[in-house]
Amino acid sequence: MNMSTLETYNSIFAEIFQVKEEELNTDFNSDNVEKWDSVCQLSLVTNMEDTFDVMLDPEDIIGFKSYEIGKSILAKYDVEIS
Repeated sequence: MNMSTLETYNSIFAEIFQVKEEELNTDFNSDNVEKWDSVCQLSLVTNMEDTFDVMLDPEDIIGFKSYEIGKSILAKYDVEIS
């Protein structure tokens, strides 16, 4: 069975930040997550690019600061997270 894009997206976040998928919500962002640093952010972006076969623009890489914003950024690259 193939995972949905949402399940894939969530699994990347869960793996990088070492959290349960239930913890991923609108409050999951660089301000609220202690572990969210530049290294995690770069790892997150790299994983998203590899998994969804996209190449994010530099401003999108810098702007990828939350669980919700990430969905919007990927949508710009025709990756529908649902």
